Amino acid sequence: MEPMDPGFEFERPIYELEAEVQRLQQQPSSDELREEVRRVRRELADTTETIYSSLTPWQSVKVARHKDRPHTKDYLSLVFNEFVELHGDKHFGDDRAILTGFAKLDQYKVMVVGHQKGRTYKERKACYFGCAHPEGYRKAMAKIRLASKYGLPVICFIDTPGAYPGIGAEERGQARVIAENMFEMSRIPTPIICIVIGEGGSGGALGIGVGDRVAMLQNAYYSVISPEGCAGILWKSHEFAEKAAEALRFTSGHLREYGIVDDVIEEPLGGAHRDHHQMANRVKQYLLKQLRELNGVPGEQLVEQRYEKFRRIGVFLEAPPVNAAT
Repeated sequence: MEPMDPGFEFERPIYELEAEVQRLQQQPSSDELREEVRRVRRELADTTETIYSSLTPWQSVKVARHKDRPHTKDYLSLVFNEFVELHGDKHFGDDRAILTGFAKLDQYKVMVVGHQKGRTYKERKACYFGCAHPEGYRKAMAKIRLASKYGLPVICFIDTPGAYPGIGAEERGQARVIAENMFEMSRIPTPIICIVIGEGGSGGALGIGVGDRVAMLQNAYYSVISPEGCAGILWKSHEFAEKAAEALRFTSGHLREYGIVDDVIEEPLGGAHRDHHQMANRVKQYLLKQLRELNGVPGEQLVEQRYEKFRRIGVFLEAPPVNAAT
């Protein structure tokens, strides 16, 4: 086992123990050495569990953005048996920040829609770092309508810091197309399952985030704004991003408590970036469970339940009208 490259200060004890395990494994084998390796491995597991069971919101954001965290393409290869990509929005172009296509998940034929960030700088630049343009959301909606036409369930993987904020995107109707997607997805008479696999930022996430089931991975975040954006607005400086993360209450624990998400999918020990296969298997089992529950439910009932689900989100108080005379 090779130790991971140090990326986060709070993970330093984990890296040190991984390096110790590697050092011991390179020595000549003996009973004493094998026992020492087992001891260090136990300490490594305990330390990792302790650190990851008490992450702060800002640390969760860092984990959600980890360079080795599995992306939509990784889940496509590890979870699904087949995938045929569909391109273009038939209006402007093909946005690489959103992947769409037919897929096979065991016995289920589905439509997959998901954000894609890319790994290398060249890929990330081509994908606009996961920030989709209007043509990306139009592409997503066109493929969701296609799935509805053929009665296929839709699976959405959300992983974006937000919709692309450039002038060109605004000129082509960024806000309008996201609003239209949310409206149309609320009326699609086929099962829709949405999973936040990393970042779930602002309208960029909501553009493909209206579903019968909305789940998120344990160390993902789902928020109306990124912590840096919030800090820039409220405190006029990104230096307060950690403070903003605390105030936003956007971690999986917060959102399940508030009823924003239906389920939280537990990540492998130390985060999804440490074991793609185990994380993919957990996502697959979750999807299969939800597909079994939703498959066969009449379309009209799905739409009604979806509407009621989102109407219940949030808490508000109604005060009696104030008598102007008093």
